[in-house]
Amino acid sequence: MLEARDLYVGYYKDLNILQGVSFTAQKGKITTVLGANGVGKSTLLKAIYGFLRPSSGEVLLEGKNIMGTPTYELINRGVSYIPQQPGIFRWMSVEENLEMGAWPFKRDKARIKRKLEENYERFPLLKDRRKSPAGELSGGMQRMVEVGRTLMTDPKLILVDEPTAGLAKLLSQEVYEILVRLRDEEGMTIILVDQEIRQALKIADYVYVLELGRNKFEGPVEEFTDLKKALWV
Repeated sequence: MLEARDLYVGYYKDLNILQGVSFTAQKGKITTVLGANGVGKSTLLKAIYGFLRPSSGEVLLEGKNIMGTPTYELINRGVSYIPQQPGIFRWMSVEENLEMGAWPFKRDKARIKRKLEENYERFPLLKDRRKSPAGELSGGMQRMVEVGRTLMTDPKLILVDEPTAGLAKLLSQEVYEILVRLRDEEGMTIILVDQEIRQALKIADYVYVLELGRNKFEGPVEEFTDLKKALWV
């Protein structure tokens, strides 16, 4: 589904956070990127999504180079991004937040209605609170709103950055269950950046570990389990 080759990426000229990182995400799988703070996990997602432009390397989506593609065009091509920091509009209702995800087809009322109903079917709790201000919801339900808004555009690939940051353990579990359902029931491809190592390993199919901006380890999750002690898990 997606491949990054030999990426060098930074926030300042000649100061690269990623130094030759290569990465592949298989269709219909959860690929997890692990590593300590500051090793470049979030930088990798931002480079894939076009928020940062690599100084060298390339990013391929289904075999086609997407380097330099505007973010809005990536949305139209089936790529969505859920950032670490909460991105809901707290004063707007749940339904209004979901409708914001339909901006690329805002004039297609029938499609918007259909996508809303699909989201309410996925997340019945949101249907019950659809007229409530999103800021009144629990942290876990706010994450549901963010995921639901993302799903309004029918993504094939979702980039997820630290989805449970700041959430209680019980709420975190709900978020991981949502990601598993999207993979298992809807066949979505997910790239997950996470520091909750044990939880991420429970749902991952394939694992990358970054260290100091470089690839340290990669392999199926079963292989990673044997290396826990060596990889500070």
